[in-house]
Amino acid sequence: MPKEIIDVRFHGRGGQGVVTGARILAEAALLEGGFVHSFPSFGPEREGAPVAGFTRFSKKPFTVKTEIYQPEGVVVIDSTLLGTVDVLQGLKDNGVVIINHSDDTIVRKKLGKLPPGTKLGILDGTSIAKEVIGRPIANTICLGSLIRITEWVKLESILRSVDKIFRDPIAEKNKDAIQRAHEEVKIFE
Repeated sequence: MPKEIIDVRFHGRGGQGVVTGARILAEAALLEGGFVHSFPSFGPEREGAPVAGFTRFSKKPFTVKTEIYQPEGVVVIDSTLLGTVDVLQGLKDNGVVIINHSDDTIVRKKLGKLPPGTKLGILDGTSIAKEVIGRPIANTICLGSLIRITEWVKLESILRSVDKIFRDPIAEKNKDAIQRAHEEVKIFE
């Protein structure tokens, strides 16, 4: 974890595992000896409503307990939120954005101008999820892409975290999908 405190915001819809994705990242940082804070933010509590999840982690203790307004990283699990929710709001320069979508041309057009130095990772996580896990839930898959670009935590730590959150055979399928996303993400700078 190169920076003192890393803030990551997750966007998706209710039922897509936004909170679980944030929790897995937090668990991975914890496994590496870090200090973590992970929490959700809900609007209307119903399936399909926009949801945000937050993970803050550091190698040193911290006392900041607010929502994340200026993240280093943004993970968008549901690309239908692009244009509806300002997913880039507050993204710091030299940040990272992961978008679950099959067409990088469409994503780059919808996002418009990114903050200076932003790295953009695009992958069709939903297709990977359907193929490997058997369900169109791409939360864990997006983590594989995030870790490929940032190396904020080790891939092995994410995989170990999946074992703590899920039971087999779901854990093994998620780990396979994460590793595939780690290899297949398209990176734009």
